[in-house]
Amino acid sequence: MASRSTDMTLTFIPDVGMRTSELDYELPAELIAQRPLERRDESRLLVFDRATGAVEHRRFRDLGSFIASPTLVVVNDTRVIPARLMLERPTGGRTEVLLLERVEGDVWEALARPSRRLREGMKLGPVELLESLGEGLWRLRLSGEPGGEAPLPPYITEPLADAERYQTVYAEESGSAAAPTAGLHFTPELLASLDVERVTLHVGLDTFRPVTAETLADHRLHSERYEVGEEAWARIEAAPHVTAVGTTTVRVLESVARGASLAGRTDLFITPGFELRRVDSLVTNFHLPRSSLLALVMAVAGVEETRRLYEVAIEERYRFYSFGDAMLIL
Repeated sequence: MASRSTDMTLTFIPDVGMRTSELDYELPAELIAQRPLERRDESRLLVFDRATGAVEHRRFRDLGSFIASPTLVVVNDTRVIPARLMLERPTGGRTEVLLLERVEGDVWEALARPSRRLREGMKLGPVELLESLGEGLWRLRLSGEPGGEAPLPPYITEPLADAERYQTVYAEESGSAAAPTAGLHFTPELLASLDVERVTLHVGLDTFRPVTAETLADHRLHSERYEVGEEAWARIEAAPHVTAVGTTTVRVLESVARGASLAGRTDLFITPGFELRRVDSLVTNFHLPRSSLLALVMAVAGVEETRRLYEVAIEERYRFYSFGDAMLIL
């Protein structure tokens, strides 16, 4: 297979007609999962067949009965870094720094709060603030390697007893500021029973950032680094059926399927109206309102269908968000 050039960024302009308010829904607070289940594959699995409209309620351990051979299952093998640093300002106040991406060497981009109390040149323990990039985003210098806590999202308020539970069992390539959460349900045994290929996308800022523009067309994703091996892409390209595990995996596959390089950056924003070229089915968690992740699920399942599935999930008391249950869209 001929190699491709690197560092290409691919952009898709979403349907100008879709308003961000169409990504809203009401979720009872008690359905936000605060901790992982004792066994990963004991999470529930809502199975939706697009061809028939049928819905089944299963357990994640049953996944293989829906995606047996010759389906190729593609996962994102990024590994979450210990990115949340709790630091002290020279005046004695506390500052939280969330490392997002290593720019080069010891220079990183990060979110820091309270940003209004921070100044360029300020030193916070191992961190030196270099440049404010606006909206709480900073360029900084970090002495040594990241040594913070697991960067759990703010809706999880309980401490995590085992940081490895915010990693997939196949996590390998270090670089993410958040876990690709659809993969948290896999056990080594379940993984071994499937035909699996790996890609890498390091999850960044847009996992934390809601869509605030009035229309989806006015929202732009921050680009994220990804990589696909040549042999991996050859298998993916030739597979008769591809199941993507997680929205990040979809973005990688659909970027490369449109001619992007096998390694580079993508800000591909997948919304309703997007034509999927390499993803046939999707394993995903239940996502926040007004998130780019929910827009992607609507692109795969359909807008009204996704609304119906979320209503069903709420009625059936599924657990939502990072440590919550999963959905399979066939």
